[in-house]
Amino acid sequence: MERQKIMKKYIPLAAFVVMTFCACAAANAQPQQASSEEGVPTRLVVTAEARKGNAVPVINQDDVMVYEERTRDKVTEWIPATGDHAALDLFILIDDSSSETLGTQLEDIKRFIQSQPETTKVGVAYMQNGTARVLQDLTTDHAAAAKTVRLPQGIGGANASPYFSLSDLVKRWPAGGTPRRAVMMITDGIDRYYGEFNLQDPYLDEAIDDALRAHVMVSAIYEPAAGHFGHSYWESYWGQLYLSDLADQTGGEAYYIGFTGAPVAFAPYFDQMANRLSHQYLLTFLAQRPKKAGWQKIRLSCEQPNVDLISAKRVWVEP
Repeated sequence: MERQKIMKKYIPLAAFVVMTFCACAAANAQPQQASSEEGVPTRLVVTAEARKGNAVPVINQDDVMVYEERTRDKVTEWIPATGDHAALDLFILIDDSSSETLGTQLEDIKRFIQSQPETTKVGVAYMQNGTARVLQDLTTDHAAAAKTVRLPQGIGGANASPYFSLSDLVKRWPAGGTPRRAVMMITDGIDRYYGEFNLQDPYLDEAIDDALRAHVMVSAIYEPAAGHFGHSYWESYWGQLYLSDLADQTGGEAYYIGFTGAPVAFAPYFDQMANRLSHQYLLTFLAQRPKKAGWQKIRLSCEQPNVDLISAKRVWVEP
């Protein structure tokens, strides 16, 4: 009888101890499990492009895949850049050493600026001696921005390196604001300061890094320079390759003609860029947590057929 009383007294106590231990163990295990699944929230602007001239379909979040090497990252947000999310900051950056042929394209540049939607702020700057001389800060007054577009100085060497000017512009980009940022460069892409042509121009690489850190998508239209550089096949060839690399790394588009000479018209290029800007999305994914801060290469893929997702090729991830 006494034994039964003792058992009745201690069995509930033992059960309480076991339940408490299990609860504590579960609580301790939960953060460990979450930490293995967590990543670093990372944001990108993505352009959807259709292949073979097809219409760009609506892309859903489940269609989007993000990879770091062979590891697939979790997509947490996929928002169309429309409506309340349509805001865009766009700078037109013109090389002041361009030839006089740019004069025939000024109306196309002005029309492109004035055709921008109300949600787009436009700025105008000229490349001068490795700096970006801003003639019009970002504004929704597109008519005022268009009025600042002028003929280039047309002096060979007025711009030591277009990539110095790009770095200068993106480093001085206004803090905060919209996540969609873009630059349209009009230049020959020739780096006169470096003076050696290979696939690793340090000033081009630095400009790419600066644009990626500032989350700026860079596109470019090739325009020959005044003087010798304007008709040198070797110089223009490398300049266009540099511009293509710059655009590819930052998620933009390079428009070039493949040989010396000026484009017949800028309007088709501007139409293509306007189409790209109208099919963009704001992506957030969980990047793999690195041991130390650094660049992480990424690759995007789409479940829908005949669609390419274009974005920056790498992101800076903090641990």
